[in-house]
Amino acid sequence: MINIKEITSKGDLTKFVKFPFHLYKDSPYYVPPIIKEELESMDPKKNPVFKNAQAAFFLAYRNNEIVGRIAAIINWIEVNDQQKPKVRFGWFDVIDDIEVTKALLDRVAQYGKDHGLSFMEGPVGFSNMDKAGLLIKGFEELNTMITWYNHSYYQKHMEALGMQDAATWVEYRIKTPDTIKDKVLKFSKIIQDRYELKLLKFKKNSEILPYVDDMFDLLNKTYSVLQTFVPIQQYQIEMYKNKYIQYINPDYITCVADKSGKLIAFAIVMPSFSKALKKMNGKMFPLGFLHLLKAQRKNDTAAFYLIGVDPQYQNKGITALIFKEMNETFLRNGIKTVETNPELEENKAIQALWNGYEHEMHKMRRTYKKDI
Repeated sequence: MINIKEITSKGDLTKFVKFPFHLYKDSPYYVPPIIKEELESMDPKKNPVFKNAQAAFFLAYRNNEIVGRIAAIINWIEVNDQQKPKVRFGWFDVIDDIEVTKALLDRVAQYGKDHGLSFMEGPVGFSNMDKAGLLIKGFEELNTMITWYNHSYYQKHMEALGMQDAATWVEYRIKTPDTIKDKVLKFSKIIQDRYELKLLKFKKNSEILPYVDDMFDLLNKTYSVLQTFVPIQQYQIEMYKNKYIQYINPDYITCVADKSGKLIAFAIVMPSFSKALKKMNGKMFPLGFLHLLKAQRKNDTAAFYLIGVDPQYQNKGITALIFKEMNETFLRNGIKTVETNPELEENKAIQALWNGYEHEMHKMRRTYKKDI
């Protein structure tokens, strides 16, 4: 018999967070999150997203053993402002037993019904800044710091239970050029001169902070047309500043401003932390942070996390200027390969950016939905 238990204690929440560590203990590809950060993200006192969202966390038990987990999430901005009567589900992990998956999804569906909602979709987080998508291609690849990993049977469970395809994301592996072509340098110079643009580079993390609010404003403008978009709130921005500034190597950040100094484009790339996080196994201390420091300073792989361009400057060659700067950064730091973050399959404008480089689509992930 499968028993679904709603979490009501910190101890059970810790079990919830640690369940994947057990499920994937033999997987060479699973990259665990930092346990402390996971717990804080689920704490209404520490994660400001709970100002506009609510969540319930569930564990599935059979014979007193944990066999699955899931979170039911309601983002009230999405429901009320965007008129999407959706209950989200996320942090979904399960043994290879479709009955456990069914029991967990049924519990999310009931949570949605109890709050007057009409359909469910996932796996996703609290907002579009969180991890999203069930891995359906790339099971023999390390996941990144901002993606989930899962076994291949998850997709089979979803399809067998009548879940419908919702959003699909693709991820690319890009080989960085050994040199920067003359035509790229010339074109970048033309674009910079034509629009009187200024390149902003940073030496210290503190120099980046004054531009973070503008970066998120550009993100809202850049991605507002996409199906999964939920506006990023100011209190969430403050949290992301605190959460991710420790991971940033300022040499990997490029910003572009117009002649008045207004930010019109940016790109955030980080050294890959996948191998470091795997060695840390969820713990920052006593020595885990040393793996992060090493990955920041010595790495041959980078992760392309975010890019934003003001709509007024899109399709004007601004990205060529950014990529030229990024390429110089990669050459300075010995980066041979870059991985993109998940990009919605229909976001052809972003995917077209990689056409000038040797690349392959090596991962794919998907959300699933169902009327409740």
